[in-house]
Amino acid sequence: MTHQIESSIIEELLKVLSLREPDGLRNTIQVLLNAAMKAEQEQVLKADHYERSDEREAYRNGYKDKTVSTRLGKITVQVPQVRGGVSFYPSSLEKGIRSERALKLAIAEMYVKGVATRKVSAIVEELCGTEVSSTQVSDAAKELDEEINAWRNRPLGRYQYLMLDARYEHVRQANAVVSSAVLLAVGMTYEGQRELLGVSVSLSEAEVHWRQFLQSLMERGMHGLAMVISDAHTGLRKALETCFPGIPWQRCQFHLQQNAMSHVPKVSMRSEVAGDIRSVLNAPDRQEADRLLKFRIEKYRSSAPELATWLEENVPQSLTVFQAPAAHRRMLRTTNMVERLNREIKKRTKIASIFPNPESALRLVAAMLMETSEQWLNDKRYLPAEQALP
Repeated sequence: MTHQIESSIIEELLKVLSLREPDGLRNTIQVLLNAAMKAEQEQVLKADHYERSDEREAYRNGYKDKTVSTRLGKITVQVPQVRGGVSFYPSSLEKGIRSERALKLAIAEMYVKGVATRKVSAIVEELCGTEVSSTQVSDAAKELDEEINAWRNRPLGRYQYLMLDARYEHVRQANAVVSSAVLLAVGMTYEGQRELLGVSVSLSEAEVHWRQFLQSLMERGMHGLAMVISDAHTGLRKALETCFPGIPWQRCQFHLQQNAMSHVPKVSMRSEVAGDIRSVLNAPDRQEADRLLKFRIEKYRSSAPELATWLEENVPQSLTVFQAPAAHRRMLRTTNMVERLNREIKKRTKIASIFPNPESALRLVAAMLMETSEQWLNDKRYLPAEQALP
């Protein structure tokens, strides 16, 4: 059966190429795409045409025409339809959808830069090799906003860990340029997958803004949290106490070490203090960490009393991670994962020294995060799967 299919495809391709028409190459691509989609459909159905099989998952349901844009021009392909049991959409066309989203992101960037719609059309045409009207560009921007709203309001589920962070962008609001906070939330499931749960642009990291953001996550169905990881921003801490009372909080160890330096009385002591704090944080277990911390506190009690008091009050907040399974701790000690994401966001947002409004900032950041979240969900597990904290 497979040999017969391959032979018929080859014969059809040779026939198309022998015509030596201007559209011969485009028609060849059309034949190959249609053949690839049929082959993929057979793999999903687990049965050939009219074949009786106990392994059959579903049934063919005709074809649906779809026109796709390529560098060779527009090509109309026949997308196989499936009914009963499974959902099916050819992976070759899925790749096209991802490219279309990337194009929309580029359009969002150009809008932020203030490029006129007509100029955007010319740039897109140069990039894609196909003609794009000003109306299509405007429609793409509207569609992007609809996708962003749907993504930001999608239902959430059960997550083991929640990681929070914020970065700042210059945004024009009420005839003034202000530094606005872009709030980010990343969830990690009990199966070990990570997912971007939400993003919001607020005037600041004040408690009210973090509280509204966290409440929106809960309203969308987020539940099951075993730990929250973040820095020690006052507004965020108060919001966490209000929204997630009783849920363990892990203070970012990287930020803790940075904060400690402002309490060291002499510059010459900083290296030694940093090493002492690292020895506590890198302890093999919580019991040893507490023992080392007590020793460090007594060490600085007379020479640096303010530092000793600060260590006693703050370092235990970064030892909560010992409650997590040993295989998870390295990934939960800091918010470095979100910090790396923020650096990627900065590469995009630096095109606009000042965003014209909060909506434009949200559009650009969310469009990027949608792509990143989809990639994460298709990646291998970020954490080993665990059912619950011990």
